[in-house]
Amino acid sequence: MKSIAKIASWILIFFGVLFIWAAFGTQTSWGNLLTGLITVGLGFGLMWYANQKLAAPGEQKVTYNVDLTGDVKLEKFLCQQCGGALSDKNVALVGGALNVTCPYCGAVYQIEEAPKW
Repeated sequence: MKSIAKIASWILIFFGVLFIWAAFGTQTSWGNLLTGLITVGLGFGLMWYANQKLAAPGEQKVTYNVDLTGDVKLEKFLCQQCGGALSDKNVALVGGALNVTCPYCGAVYQIEEAPKW
């Protein structure tokens, strides 16, 4: 359903641009301009709706919470490539592994926990 809505939105935007372009031909047509603007607006509205409201089948949001016992001191979380400070917003669970995306250098890598023994 989401892909059909996106295709329909691109078709609406395409024809809306054609109407706007036709409005500025040899003779200015306010009807074509208004039709084009409405059609482009509907296309962008449908695209927003498809991205925000329609979920793909089987798509799930996973929240990974860790409860730690005792008094835990958190170390600074730095990028392995550039040393930039990272936050929890830069970590995502992808395919069961924690991936880090650095906002400074654009590096993407997996977090590998070293054994503690």
